[in-house]
Amino acid sequence: MKMITVAGAHACGKTSVILKTAELLLKENCRPGVMKLDCISSEDDRIYSAAGITNVKYISGNICPDHYFADSISDIFQWGLKEKLDLLITESAGLCGRCSPHIRDIPAVCVIDCLSGITAPQKIGPMLRYADFIAVTKGDLVSPAEREVFLHNIRLANRKARVSFINGLTGQGAYRLASFIRESAEEETIDGKFLRFTMPSAVCSFCAGQMQLQQKGNGGRIKRMWGEENG
Repeated sequence: MKMITVAGAHACGKTSVILKTAELLLKENCRPGVMKLDCISSEDDRIYSAAGITNVKYISGNICPDHYFADSISDIFQWGLKEKLDLLITESAGLCGRCSPHIRDIPAVCVIDCLSGITAPQKIGPMLRYADFIAVTKGDLVSPAEREVFLHNIRLANRKARVSFINGLTGQGAYRLASFIRESAEEETIDGKFLRFTMPSAVCSFCAGQMQLQQKGNGGRIKRMWGEENG
């Protein structure tokens, strides 16, 4: 089974890009499936089901979605094999920019929209810098000059990835992502593989449910903005 990871900020167009690409693959007798991960709630599973795409949805709740992903992805891979999928697509929750659900040797896609700001490519972090394919959405909503500057800043952040503008409404440009997927190799298992970037160091008393603010007394791995650092 082939597998790709798709990551991006909230409301950047991940679902639309996946949907348009999967529709192209369905016409080629490829059976794709999607694992949708979100933090609070999501209705995207209904969109995939309406398009005839096998899918499963998970909500991370009070757990960091990337940690939830890393702990569960081996089971999700086995789910894809049981469903006899030709392609497993994992769609991350809208991430803060520090995290990255990309896996070494597994094709990685980052979705970024032109409305996120000219300097956004430098702010997104590992999920863009370590991506193999970067899908740029909402390019029709900005001027050609803004698209060129945005593309230049993407290249400064990641010089190796393929970059393509994809229209989430019409599907224009999705064939390039479909071609990228066709070229990818199949995997028998992902057990033993490594993430492309480390998770944030956390596990403090606030992670465990603390709500009270206080200058001292917080436990775990702590980094303060001012004064002595504990850790």
